[in-house]
Amino acid sequence: MQAPKAKKIAQLLETHGHQRTDNYYWMRDRDNPEVIDYLNAENEYLKSSLKSTEEFQEKLFQEMKGRIKEDDESVPYLKSGYYWYVKYEKGGEYPLYCRKKGNLDAEEEVFLDVNKLAEGKSYYQVGSTAATSDLKTLAFASDTVGRRIYGISFKDFETGEILPDHIPATTGNFAWANDHQTLFYTKQDPETLRSFQVYSHQLGTPTDTDLLIYEEKDEEFSCVVHKTKSEKFILIHSESTISSEIRFMDASNPQGEFQLLQPRIPYLEYAADHYENHFWIRTNHESQNFKLVKAPITSPALECWEDVIPHRESVLLEDFDIFSDFLVTQERSNGLCKINIRPWDGTAEHSLEFDDETYTAWISTNPEFNTPILRFGYNSLVTPASTFDYHMITREKTLLKQQEIIGGYDSTEYTSARIWAQAADGVMIPVSLVYKIDKFTPDGSNPLLLYSYGSYGFSMDAYFSSSRLSLLDRGFVFAIAHIRGGEDLGRVWYEDGKLLRKRNTFSDYIACAEHLISEKYTSAAHLYAMGGSAGGLLMGAVMNMRPDLFNGIIAAVPFVDVVTTMLDESIPLTTGEFQEWGNPKEKEFYEYMLSYSPYDNVEAKDYPHLLITSGLHDSQVQYWEPTKWVAKLREMKTDSKLLFLHTNMEAGHGGASGRFNSLKELALEYTFLLYLEELI
Repeated sequence: MQAPKAKKIAQLLETHGHQRTDNYYWMRDRDNPEVIDYLNAENEYLKSSLKSTEEFQEKLFQEMKGRIKEDDESVPYLKSGYYWYVKYEKGGEYPLYCRKKGNLDAEEEVFLDVNKLAEGKSYYQVGSTAATSDLKTLAFASDTVGRRIYGISFKDFETGEILPDHIPATTGNFAWANDHQTLFYTKQDPETLRSFQVYSHQLGTPTDTDLLIYEEKDEEFSCVVHKTKSEKFILIHSESTISSEIRFMDASNPQGEFQLLQPRIPYLEYAADHYENHFWIRTNHESQNFKLVKAPITSPALECWEDVIPHRESVLLEDFDIFSDFLVTQERSNGLCKINIRPWDGTAEHSLEFDDETYTAWISTNPEFNTPILRFGYNSLVTPASTFDYHMITREKTLLKQQEIIGGYDSTEYTSARIWAQAADGVMIPVSLVYKIDKFTPDGSNPLLLYSYGSYGFSMDAYFSSSRLSLLDRGFVFAIAHIRGGEDLGRVWYEDGKLLRKRNTFSDYIACAEHLISEKYTSAAHLYAMGGSAGGLLMGAVMNMRPDLFNGIIAAVPFVDVVTTMLDESIPLTTGEFQEWGNPKEKEFYEYMLSYSPYDNVEAKDYPHLLITSGLHDSQVQYWEPTKWVAKLREMKTDSKLLFLHTNMEAGHGGASGRFNSLKELALEYTFLLYLEELI
């Protein structure tokens, strides 16, 4: 089958006196039958080209699915006298939400069966769930398209009935007031999908009478509503990339007025929780790596903030949790996660100890104040996801559950390490990697998949994946490049990889790839790159800069048409992204973006083998970005290597819904890599 050839309709785009011609601009209309026909043709071309691998794809899918325990459940947590958990039953794609009253031997109550809710739907995803504090009513959000537009439904715990109240077209974010009748929720702009309004709904009343409580007028800000751990306050949190603003209200007085905690100031970020007579605030006020302060509820503005944990140059404060006798912080030092315990009585603080060289650890679900037990999570490249309870007085650590790998898994057969690559400007970049010991030869002959993200300050921690074993067991090395643009080595790591320093992200990744080759973990003939969303931008940029470094690249839902997207404020998320990428209406940012935008820098040259994925209903990276990119690559590239576009016609940014359906997409991606290595 011949590769699809998209028609060209020249569209002249002019900014700052500079002209660009976009021959595939017409693809932006998902209601145009020609667009759908093209997407279907690309899907058919991929299917036809890889037809010989279909049996292997199914084998790989069953292999990955076979490692997952089908009848599984989360570790229950105690809240309001009930143990709450989520479980899966054999043969079910979707979770069951359950609870037990008083103790774990009590009778199980399944209060939400998502398998039944999803019947007859090609896509179904439950987002947030929350019960009223009297435990009589459940609110839950569901998305049936994959565009992250949720309807909120209500269920009576006592009768099991779905109530007639239904709130359509919300963000899926909500919080109950303490009167058990009032639900605060957020709505998005129907065009840009920016979360910008907070409404209140009274149970039993028509949704068209819901009250608009707050509207975020600044297009660079979005807002969410949530409840403090104490359940005493409802917070409206407005946030841009560089600034925050919180309003608070007594959760027992939902007809009251929201008060400002601290007015927004450029470059001041903060987040708050409540304990006793104070708000506890994580902030970057005069603190690049953030610090913890407290402020009286009666006068919580900046001038009353009192340091609790001062700023530290080498430690990033990521999160905190408050207990009646302890303050717990989640921190990052030298690129690794730390969990620190500070007793309120002033006795010595201490940190949890972890053995792996590269790992991730995090504060888990801890809804109760009056307990010495901390629930935390842990995994590494060789250690499956684990849930622990930690006694903060006796320092006893109890493993409650470790992800079970069906068919067996012996961690001693694999090894992980952290190495450092030198970037173009001399900065050292950490790289985490894992491989199967008896499959690795240090001569550059092993295939290696290098994964990264590098944007928004998201740290890309080393994590375990049972599906990844399908690559490791076939001789692949898997590596994560902790490049700038993430927050892996503190806030400066993020600041050095955004706006007019964004190109550091790409050169860091290239430096990591070159280092892995020089250290004989792989070679250019066996090196593969992978990233998604903003990580897909990374893939497109490094592919244009150094196509010779990679044999193949997988770009998932890639953000590649940077300039055109950032000039169009009607596109979801654009206005909120100006402090991440810059505003191309300013010439300096326009020219800088244009220097790396993958779509704008496609050239007539040889490229690696490419698999590009997309979702027709994607709300974060519009489907037309990868579609246009593929069409332009087909037109321009001078090689005969594989170029595939796979569009999920029924899903969005996160791909297929359901527990196992997503594995079919992963099986396709892994098959692509193994096909190129002739390991099928």
